[in-house]
Amino acid sequence: MNFSAYLTCHDTENRTEIPALAMIQKIIQRFPLLAVLANESETAAQFKEKLGGWVLSQPGAASGNGARKKAADRILLLIRYDGASVNELSTGELLPVRTITYLWQSLAGRLTEEVSGDLFTDLYHLFDLLENPVTIRPDRNLARRQMNRWPTGLDREVVAIRRANKDRIIKGLIKKIERRRSPLSKYQFADGMTFDEKYAQVNEWWEASRFHLAMAVKSPAELNYFLAGSLPAGTMELLCRAKKKGMPFFVTPYYLSLLNPAKEGYDDETIRSYVLYSNELVDTYGDIKAWEKEDAVMAGRANAAGWLVPEGRNIHRRYPEVAILIPDSMGRACGGLCASCQRMYDFQSKRLNFDFESLKPKESWDRKLRRLMQYFEDDARLRDILITGGDALMSQNATLRKILDAVYKMALRKRKANESRPEGEKYAELQRVRLGSRLPAYLPSRITDELAGALREFKEKAAGAGITQCYVQTHFQSPLEITPEAKAAIEKILAAGWIITNQLVYNVAASRRGHTAKLRQALNSVGVVCYYTFSVKGFRENYAVFTPNSRSLQEEKEEKVFGLVPAGKRETLHTLITHKRPLGKHLARFLKDNKLLFAGTDRNVLNLPGIGKSMSFVTAGITAEGKRILRFDHDTSRLHSPVINKMGEVYIVENKSVAAYLRQLKELGEDLAEYATIWNYTEGVTEPCFSLYDYPPYPFLVTDKMTNLGL
Repeated sequence: MNFSAYLTCHDTENRTEIPALAMIQKIIQRFPLLAVLANESETAAQFKEKLGGWVLSQPGAASGNGARKKAADRILLLIRYDGASVNELSTGELLPVRTITYLWQSLAGRLTEEVSGDLFTDLYHLFDLLENPVTIRPDRNLARRQMNRWPTGLDREVVAIRRANKDRIIKGLIKKIERRRSPLSKYQFADGMTFDEKYAQVNEWWEASRFHLAMAVKSPAELNYFLAGSLPAGTMELLCRAKKKGMPFFVTPYYLSLLNPAKEGYDDETIRSYVLYSNELVDTYGDIKAWEKEDAVMAGRANAAGWLVPEGRNIHRRYPEVAILIPDSMGRACGGLCASCQRMYDFQSKRLNFDFESLKPKESWDRKLRRLMQYFEDDARLRDILITGGDALMSQNATLRKILDAVYKMALRKRKANESRPEGEKYAELQRVRLGSRLPAYLPSRITDELAGALREFKEKAAGAGITQCYVQTHFQSPLEITPEAKAAIEKILAAGWIITNQLVYNVAASRRGHTAKLRQALNSVGVVCYYTFSVKGFRENYAVFTPNSRSLQEEKEEKVFGLVPAGKRETLHTLITHKRPLGKHLARFLKDNKLLFAGTDRNVLNLPGIGKSMSFVTAGITAEGKRILRFDHDTSRLHSPVINKMGEVYIVENKSVAAYLRQLKELGEDLAEYATIWNYTEGVTEPCFSLYDYPPYPFLVTDKMTNLGL
């Protein structure tokens, strides 16, 4: 079954699940002593005491640092948490933890609640690791073979298929333009044009980003038409239901040309999963809650991260040192709507949309922009501004110039004001400007010479205001998105003096073995460095695309390890990225010289509501549905809002069980034997940050105080 069909399946949590009774019988057969202990126990407390004693009686379970000790510690932690109630951060609900109680009740024939077999599958593998501990040894040749499964958009065979796709789509666009006949449209055919002349005209328009935005697909029927009628009936039914609920559709002709509607050719499931919606997303649309709790702002009150922010629609803030600016411009739109978008809540509430005419900056925007810059200027700790949306590069060049110029002038004023402040009381000066954009992947023709010129002008004068780090923070999801057009766009941005970093959303299709490693390698080859690999966040709306954090850790330890830059070479790599051009060729040489498959400069993390990015967690329990309950610690390597000191322990329930995730992979044709070690990963530690992403030191002492704080 392909991913398109999977997304339309109902009751995806229960499909082909092993029944709870069958898993309990498997546990009894494999670990008969557990049933004995359960039947000897009158209460869950007695069973937990007996179970803990049995665990510690295993050789090597009570001391040392071996694999058996780690498995024992994991079981003992589940025993310790059993019977407790924890506050689940994303929902705010008080969640009872009954992992071992469910096991006791099931083994003793006392279970009265409905419990998923996925819970017992997880416990089965944990007990198996206790009796048969496994030491994992990453295999470079295996990792390379897994990477080689995935083509890039630069491969000759892929380019040929897409050339045919473009031809088919242009012919469809000719019919669309002939039907439109809108007097306001720039894209019309002159009377009397032949088909060949129309084809040549559309082929010329194809090079302009505005054409793709004007011709974007906005309905399920149109989507299927431009995909040569290849969408299954179930998918069409689902998409029509989404349309009736008011869910926006927006896919440009360029991005559609990247998909492969034929049965033969490359596997496009990863990019397809960004265009097509799932049952869970459609069912919950209209009731989606904001995962980013700090984005909910009430006048005069601090957000969930403790910050007072003005103009709730424009500034978002979680950390002391960085805040997000969302302009009142076309930057509130995107070049397409990603099915797993972290801001789906904002599209649902119409704060982000595709109504370009209404998003043109109003006369009042210039005044508002000055007020927003005042917030950054007067804040004691802000030194990093991320201009995003939506998408920062959706703003027109003139609008983007105004925004960047306002940032530059604000940075100058902040630096000037510091001259009168004594040491230890000086404010943090602006050092980093980032533009968040998926357009290099979604619509690379937007990266014009004029845009590159605006970026170059800002970069050249920015250092005079103390801004030394200028990054375009983009989002390539698949090596198939790295096309000749994307490569050309990347080269223009790099030539303008900006560094390009990539953030990947680690959804199910992208999490297949070797896929992310190949993406890193392909990005490096064109001069892009990796920044974050994000676990999918959100609630049930993202169930179909959520990948458990255990897989993220497995990828980090067994695949990304072959891109781990030696400590003595990291400074060299940092300098190379900052100064050497063409960067792709210099990176390729660096990787070859250091025998690396790619540069693993990203960190695998989950974005926690109100707290920030972390992968430091332990598994404290498993729900009746088999979903792991993770206790997180914040990333200690960066500065946080003081609100974290009042939050206590942080718990998150994952979106799906590990067993359900593996069933999805099997339906996608994956060999589950290659994922067998996923059960070993029940706890993680946040990776250290690559130096490129550190802030430069100041030549003065910055104040310890934090302003705009409302705890």
